[in-house]
Amino acid sequence: MLNSILVWFRRDLRDIDHVALSEALRRGKRVYCAFLFDREILDPLAKRVDRRVDFIRESLLELDAALRQRGGGLLLCHGRAAEEIPRLASELGVAAVFANRDYEPQAKRRDAAVSMALKAGGIAFESFKDQAVLDGDEVLTQSGRPFTVFTPYKKAWLKRLTEDDLQSSEGGVGMLAMPPGAQGERRLPELAELGFAATDLRALGFVPGMSGARQLLTDFRGRISRYQQQRDFPALKGVSYLSVHLRFGTVSIRELVAEAIAAGALRSGNEGAATWLSELIWRDFYFMILDRFPQVAECAFKPAYDAIAWEQGVCAEQAFAAWCAGRTGYPLVDAAMRQLNGTGYMHNRLRMLTASFLCKDLGIDWRRGEAYFAACLNDFDLAANNGGWQWAASSGCDAQPYFRIFNPLLQSERFDPAGKFIRRYLPELAAVPDRFIHAPWRMSPAEQDACGVHVGRDTPAPLVDHQQARQSTLQRYALVKGLKSPAVP
Repeated sequence: MLNSILVWFRRDLRDIDHVALSEALRRGKRVYCAFLFDREILDPLAKRVDRRVDFIRESLLELDAALRQRGGGLLLCHGRAAEEIPRLASELGVAAVFANRDYEPQAKRRDAAVSMALKAGGIAFESFKDQAVLDGDEVLTQSGRPFTVFTPYKKAWLKRLTEDDLQSSEGGVGMLAMPPGAQGERRLPELAELGFAATDLRALGFVPGMSGARQLLTDFRGRISRYQQQRDFPALKGVSYLSVHLRFGTVSIRELVAEAIAAGALRSGNEGAATWLSELIWRDFYFMILDRFPQVAECAFKPAYDAIAWEQGVCAEQAFAAWCAGRTGYPLVDAAMRQLNGTGYMHNRLRMLTASFLCKDLGIDWRRGEAYFAACLNDFDLAANNGGWQWAASSGCDAQPYFRIFNPLLQSERFDPAGKFIRRYLPELAAVPDRFIHAPWRMSPAEQDACGVHVGRDTPAPLVDHQQARQSTLQRYALVKGLKSPAVP
């Protein structure tokens, strides 16, 4: 047993079912806990309102309180990981630093640098599987290669899954501890000290921390059986809303998978639980893709798709700005973008629609939309965001075919039939009659006068004609038909 271990918290802000913490308590006599406000991540985001930093800070308050009840607490640092973690580990005199594994290329480079610096000081570094249920070589094809298509991956994932994979990770005989005189390093910095402005996080109904995740999970249990039928309708309370908690680890993915199975996901009759489980498996799938094919963070998974000639120039810039602002003239697309800009959240069906619209109606490079979502989404996760955008752009693994182009009008009529969601985020359209809410431009001048909403004055005219845009997209993508998957490293 090691004399002392430092647990480095990152995107796993809970003290329950936390693999690195449990392993440290099992293998160490004294266990210290730390969180680093990483300047390499935060500095490029500073001088702005960022609800994610607020969410992290509020979640840390709860985590610190939970650890104090167990005899420990959080040591807090603000700096660069390759400098601060080795410094803290050396000052504490620990034998090892434990952390939960991350799959993003930048995080892997960070961990390699930290590991090297620790090794130079005679301190070990170990990482553990925590944010995925299955990773690494646990799910492979019969030829021993990573999957690149979801359905066979899912089948193999379910076949490989055991009860042990879902066991809550509990600690051993070690004790949580705080070093003497560490009070200064326990003070949680204010947002302003980190370079960020106050946010409206709680006013929007986002409850951070483990307690927030618990509230949402408790509420979702009563609705999970209806998930499959309701999840595509943004005006309904049909999804779990747990994505931001999964992103920052205030809830365990193992617990959520166990919840889905307990609700009947593996038995016939509960399609809601089965569909939700499938979505959780997609999360593992995208982690695996990012881990095994890190080039997707910059390039198309299907390399030939990098040759697509995307729209450029003044008109393209104006179209992109209109898309970002929710001023495309297509009400459901615009309502979705207003929801994102105003709350940091967007319903998953609308993520697919807005991504398809940017790439296949406006002809703008998916990377620009991916970057905009990355800046705005409270639950931004590189693996899922990249996977979703490449799916919509048809450049990713197991993506929708290039000729599948969402019709924004039909999507609106199908998934927001009464226009309830549209009117919530586009109040200027409140008086538009139901039969025109999805396409206000179809109103006659007299009908526009009657409801007091004039296209071109109160609401924008459509940026593009969908049918014409569709033909342009088919021509744009014609050069890359028949693409094969990239070579597996």
